[in-house]
Amino acid sequence: MRKKVRAPKKRKAKDKRGKVEGKKYALLSVSDKKGLDKFAKGLKKLGFEIVSSGGTAKFLRKAGIKVVEVSRLTKYPSMLDGRVKTLHPVIHGGILADQTNLAHLKELSKYKINPFSIVVCNLYPFSQVISKPKFTHDQAVENIDIGGPAMVRAAAKNHKNIAVIVDPADYPLILEELKEKANISAETKNRLALKAFKHTRGYDSIIVSYLTSQFEGQEEFPAETEIFLKKIQDLRYGENPHQKAALYREVGVGEKGLGSQIALGKQLHGKELSFNNLVDMDAAWSAVNYFADPTVAIIKHTNPCGLAKAQNLLAAYKKALSCDPVSAFGSIVAANRRIDEETASEMKSLFIEVVIAPSYTPRALSILKEKKNLRVIEMGEKSMGQPFFGMDYKRVSGGLLVQEPDLAQLGINEIKIVTNKQPTLAQMEDLFFAWGVAKYVKSNTIVVAKNGKAFGIGAGQMSRIEAAGLAFQRSRENVKGAVLASDAFFPFPDVVELAAKYGVNAIIQPGGSKRDQESIDKANELGLAMVFTGRRHFRH
Repeated sequence: MRKKVRAPKKRKAKDKRGKVEGKKYALLSVSDKKGLDKFAKGLKKLGFEIVSSGGTAKFLRKAGIKVVEVSRLTKYPSMLDGRVKTLHPVIHGGILADQTNLAHLKELSKYKINPFSIVVCNLYPFSQVISKPKFTHDQAVENIDIGGPAMVRAAAKNHKNIAVIVDPADYPLILEELKEKANISAETKNRLALKAFKHTRGYDSIIVSYLTSQFEGQEEFPAETEIFLKKIQDLRYGENPHQKAALYREVGVGEKGLGSQIALGKQLHGKELSFNNLVDMDAAWSAVNYFADPTVAIIKHTNPCGLAKAQNLLAAYKKALSCDPVSAFGSIVAANRRIDEETASEMKSLFIEVVIAPSYTPRALSILKEKKNLRVIEMGEKSMGQPFFGMDYKRVSGGLLVQEPDLAQLGINEIKIVTNKQPTLAQMEDLFFAWGVAKYVKSNTIVVAKNGKAFGIGAGQMSRIEAAGLAFQRSRENVKGAVLASDAFFPFPDVVELAAKYGVNAIIQPGGSKRDQESIDKANELGLAMVFTGRRHFRH
């Protein structure tokens, strides 16, 4: 006759319905202690024995909750500055044992190990440490958790027997199920296990990202890479109403407070942001961040329909709006300075979808909030002038194109004047401004500008001459004495000819065409100044 194997002895407890159950054990070891005391008290009331160690045990005792120290079970103290606490068969045996397997139960009994029913664990704050303005590599490494991920993965593997909890938001659900059913459902255990594996995967992704930046350098492209995204919010729909969408933040990028990240903007007022709002906001915020002077960008469908700089924000806004007031209807407006009362009052008369700025004066915010649906976004003063340090991703079927973001600025020592006529200082300032605007317009791009204002923008045309024609058409009578910028070189001298016809007196372009000399000769013939940058700004 087969010998009967008995499970380890457990003290008896009654649930609220009077049903007698064996003593259950919960292992609690967390970094984020939010809501833990309330959860632990709930487990205690339901008859659970709490096992814990280190800071978690101290926290629970301070809250008046009795705990059993891990060291009491393992017969070993916390070792190596806390690096070794839970890495022991008494702990992992209790986590990994299949409580439906008689052989496993026999071994638990033999070694006097109590199986766990619940494991609550979240990990050392590695991302918070590397997000600090100042930290050392040793501090980062010391916050790479080992015991925590081992417990989480072990419990998630054994989800048939154990509920593993990595998110404090799940505490109420667990207590509710235990109160109503005296156990945790298989469906809940399955969901929690998946969440736990995602938790450790994300944690490792941040560590890999950090170590890649330390050991492989920022400019290299590793053989394998991954992007870890955390959902911020669901969106009403995607680019079109029949498409579902959500906004995610790339974890581990720009978390030191550097970088101008639309995903981290704070909405102060207005309707829920849409997919298209966010795309246009990113284009607008990137554009104004390029300029040092007070600047306003007015964006429609990712392209500026107005962009201007001035001595103050109000003047910049008026200049930007006058570029194309018709297209500005229903636009996204971005400013690179704190929006004041005067500027907000001026904005009030225009239908704007979103206004985005580093901050707002109290009166300006009050004025903007009078428009019920206007979305008001605050990026924070520290975000200004800070480039985005993450990689640039573009989706293609079956994969991603990965590149460095286009952060290139233009220095006076980088340009080359290629014509007989030299630009004046005023023209040179406008050339640099027009070049900055062109960087944020879809290719093919031609920008006509004067006195810090983009009068005409030809965006996204299939040929450069068509882009130029569109820019001149929008500039109207303001072309005379203006400058022209092109995001890429001229394959033919036709743009130079058209520019001279309309009264442009200086051109800035990358150069690099086999037929550059034809454009140079035409500019000399027509009396235009032309500057080569040696760098193009395609934008697709």
